[in-house]
Amino acid sequence: MKQQTLVRPAYLKAGDTVAIVAPSGVLKNRNAEIQNAQDLMASWGLHTVLGTHLYAESNHFAGTDAERCADFQQAMDDPTISAIWSARGGYGTVRILDKLDYTKFKKKPKWVIGYSDITALHSQLHNEGFESIHAIMAAGITKDLKGIEETVSTFKDAIFGKPLAYTLEGSEYNKVGTVTGELVGGNLTLIHTLLGSKTSIDTSGKILFIEEIGEYAYHTDRMLQSLKRAGYFDNCKGVIVGDFSKVRENPTPWGSSIEQLILDALADYDFPIAFKMPAGHEDDNRAMIFGRNIELSVGKEVSTVKFDK
Repeated sequence: MKQQTLVRPAYLKAGDTVAIVAPSGVLKNRNAEIQNAQDLMASWGLHTVLGTHLYAESNHFAGTDAERCADFQQAMDDPTISAIWSARGGYGTVRILDKLDYTKFKKKPKWVIGYSDITALHSQLHNEGFESIHAIMAAGITKDLKGIEETVSTFKDAIFGKPLAYTLEGSEYNKVGTVTGELVGGNLTLIHTLLGSKTSIDTSGKILFIEEIGEYAYHTDRMLQSLKRAGYFDNCKGVIVGDFSKVRENPTPWGSSIEQLILDALADYDFPIAFKMPAGHEDDNRAMIFGRNIELSVGKEVSTVKFDK
């Protein structure tokens, strides 16, 4: 498959407007967090607008599929909006993917920001030909930012166009090597969910990032085996492993670490694998630009991830 050159939306500058929308889970009693997010944007010189149905409730979701889609479409189509910041994840984005129209977005691209369930949008944006930002969501912003300073700092760097580069703690599980390629990926469950659809990413020549939360070890293995059998990793150039948080305990123990599980599942491939990327469902959730070329250098003592400017 021929590599496409992805479109990079304009970086933000003071005076720009960020839309906060909720394409996934319901925002019950999260008004304070959203206000914190608006205050943070204001401190950076940015304006915010809230989706019409941001606080709508439809069982599990932040409004009906039609309402969530309408808010996201409005933000995509509005030429005065420079970035679309997801309020939270959960589940629900995949239900609106096929309803979105990119006609106006392509004329005035903007950054789409989020992680977890927003992986579905990152994947669709990649296949539509656009870079996007894997970073903290609006409901994750606290008033004092205690414990999330790096998360917020790297998020700011990403949206304002400052170079991103990370030095990762070493790991005995690391599979050493140095490669370059476009960074893609996100939440493993969503990557698996999209498999076989037009939203699934061809990882040929690319570096895949994965993270997860709240899954049994055998679920993680099952997803990796499914992706492997579908040829998902066949031409992949490297893997970066983020946080695998709150792994659930099965009555029958898995018998190895998540790191070893991942290494075993990917044992047939010779690409480098870096563990300990601080990204995912933990307080330290460093921003990454998906679709951007990176240099990944993996060692046992230290690894580095450098994004092209």
